[in-house]
Amino acid sequence: MAITFNHTIVASRDRAGSAAFFTELFGLPAAAEFGPFLAVTLNHGVSLDFAQAPDGADIHPQHYAFLVSENEFDEIYSRIRERGLQHWADPHGRQPGEINHHDGGRGVYFPDPSGHYLEIITRPYGSGA
Repeated sequence: MAITFNHTIVASRDRAGSAAFFTELFGLPAAAEFGPFLAVTLNHGVSLDFAQAPDGADIHPQHYAFLVSENEFDEIYSRIRERGLQHWADPHGRQPGEINHHDGGRGVYFPDPSGHYLEIITRPYGSGA
């Protein structure tokens, strides 16, 4: 059986702002309107569907990790730094302003405008150096 991940809904305080933040930071085409969602398409047809959270609703932060090439890491990390975004080498925020080198690659964590934790890595965890 071949199971492929297709999409997930990302709760947002401002769906348009969150979708634009993501597409601009990652260098992707603008999100497409799909019903109540703004869908950002990734590789293999996977999409992040940004949804507007009701006013006053709590957003429970989620973690979204993305495998990127070395060149994409350089581009995204450059945008993170240009925007002055907080970022960390670790998921607990104990190494601010740094990147990690797990499995011989590079990785960094940073927040999106709604408080979700985004991560970019160049090597899958456990892949070895």
